[in-house]
Amino acid sequence: MVSASKQRDVTPPDGKLGVLLVGLGAVATTYVAGVENVRRGLAKPIGSLTELSTIRLGKRTEGRSPRIRDFVPLADLDNVAFAAWDPIPDDAYQSALVAGVLESTHIEPIADFLKSIKPLPAVFDQAYVKRLSGTNVKTGKNKRDLAEQLRQDIRSFKEQQGCDRLVMVWCASTEVFIKAGKVHASLKAFEKAMEDDDPAIAPSMLYAWAAIMEGVPFANGAPNLCVDTPALQELAEAKGVPIAGKDFKTGQTMVKTVVSPMFKARMLGLSGWYSTNILGNRDGEVLDDPESFKTKEESKLGVLEHILQPSVYPELYGAIYHKVRINYYPPRGDNKEGWDNIDFFGWLGYPMQIKVDFLCRDSILAAPLVHDLTLLMDLAQRAGMAGIQEWLSFYFKSPMAAPGLTPENDLFIQQTKLKNTLRWLMGEDQITHLGVEYYEYQRA
Repeated sequence: MVSASKQRDVTPPDGKLGVLLVGLGAVATTYVAGVENVRRGLAKPIGSLTELSTIRLGKRTEGRSPRIRDFVPLADLDNVAFAAWDPIPDDAYQSALVAGVLESTHIEPIADFLKSIKPLPAVFDQAYVKRLSGTNVKTGKNKRDLAEQLRQDIRSFKEQQGCDRLVMVWCASTEVFIKAGKVHASLKAFEKAMEDDDPAIAPSMLYAWAAIMEGVPFANGAPNLCVDTPALQELAEAKGVPIAGKDFKTGQTMVKTVVSPMFKARMLGLSGWYSTNILGNRDGEVLDDPESFKTKEESKLGVLEHILQPSVYPELYGAIYHKVRINYYPPRGDNKEGWDNIDFFGWLGYPMQIKVDFLCRDSILAAPLVHDLTLLMDLAQRAGMAGIQEWLSFYFKSPMAAPGLTPENDLFIQQTKLKNTLRWLMGEDQITHLGVEYYEYQRA
């Protein structure tokens, strides 16, 4: 264990936390309906670390393993309010019915609550999400004007709901692929590009800018470039606002971040990894567009390279053939199926295979991630942790990291990093799992 320093100054989570969701589709409605079911004692928050996971403190012999919720000061679920933007005008009740994720037993008892969440007009441009359209959209003289309208929405919600703090989470669709360029290199260039309606400024960036300007932590649940730019990172640092992303780690990539570390740990080689998905929800429809798929593909493909380090182990991972496919298949709805064929090799180069057929529910896996990120981003804000929150990489396919750092993708290293950050915040010893102190008496 690493010796602890003093507990950090974390402001208590007093008052009401407002959660601003960009997108009121399958993921967002599954999340808010889940929270309300949990609040009413109708269901359990399965999949949420902040609600169910424990955290070991001190030596194993001490037997101290409280739940995370009992260890760090997190917002009380009874003091959480919701708002959302969406280009489709359906309220959360109707949207949940259309999404088809939840059964009536988790919708009808809370129908009044869901109907009370009506989406605000969205900043939406079909050029960035070509397979979607909507009528509930904002208009303005330029992108800066649209972003200022979002800022007003944030202020109005905070005042109307009596919120003391806010968090914003992007739960909307994948935008077309955008590479970072000159307009993203500095805040000055970025804000001029907003005024000039530069096509390199996507709607997700406007939400992120508006959030940071209003002092609201922002988490990006899609693979969009969004807040992963020097300009918005500069703004977040200047405003003292936490940012995190990108792309919720739910199905197939979650499996990759568990299986690929096994190969590296055992020094087994990898020849190829073929992944394909079928899904029929709104996300699947959006990703049927090649430009949106390109954004998702970049997010998925980077995982193996970061974990396996082919430049360090060229004989094992220098010639991997990695292919990713996503196919829109309406009958499947939100019940995504991912197939993986993995060709690897061992002692003396003999080939072996692993095949995975993962039948998952995309939004059921994503909803607890939204929940955890909401609570932990609020915690980060109250602890004065501005800028990139790399300790929350556990939740993302393509985690952000400080310039010059290779992001950590191994799920279990990410989990250790998350829990050690919580220990650090509360002044507890870091857990290294060294364990020699338990055997030192044998050599005494």
